[in-house]
Amino acid sequence: MPDTVETTEDPIARFEAWMAEATEKEVNDPNAVCLATCTADGRPSARMVLLKGVDPRGFVFYTNLESRKGGELSANPHAALCFHWKTLTRSVRVEGAVEPVSAEEADYYYASRARGSRIGAWASKQSRPLESRFALEKRVAEFGMKYAVGEIPRPAFWSGFRVLPQRIEFWRDMPFRLHERLVFLRETQDAPWRTEMLYP
Repeated sequence: MPDTVETTEDPIARFEAWMAEATEKEVNDPNAVCLATCTADGRPSARMVLLKGVDPRGFVFYTNLESRKGGELSANPHAALCFHWKTLTRSVRVEGAVEPVSAEEADYYYASRARGSRIGAWASKQSRPLESRFALEKRVAEFGMKYAVGEIPRPAFWSGFRVLPQRIEFWRDMPFRLHERLVFLRETQDAPWRTEMLYP
């Protein structure tokens, strides 16, 4: 393995610059990202989610805590993210531990959602068997009536997670499949970042 080099460059700032370009040029959902989790005994699963925040600590998304991914993250609090921007021919991979967002963060984001999405959070038993589409529509109607007036509180089973990156890889398409791969890595959340280049 090649030697790594300590760097002062901030990979979060680099990611934000790439995300800003993607937001301008990608037609649909530039913040869409594949989230990979594992069960306690190591069986992987992956699905698309939407990135809802990035800050110096990490990458934030929200979900039903009783969903399959919520259960897997509770049992094994580590995850990987993979962003792919086809228009830019770039991708970013993130790996790290996962922590819950604060109640204040979850409340703030939940309050910003469309009213229908807040009702949907109450109505959906995410990832569990659904007997019919009508059953879902009935639950939506029931919670719509329950919260017809006033604020819709955030369900206790709905919140967010932050992926705390220990490895971030920036991939850029280059001619003849000789792609550019730059990796930032660190041992702990507070350790300095190091970089290395990878063969394509």
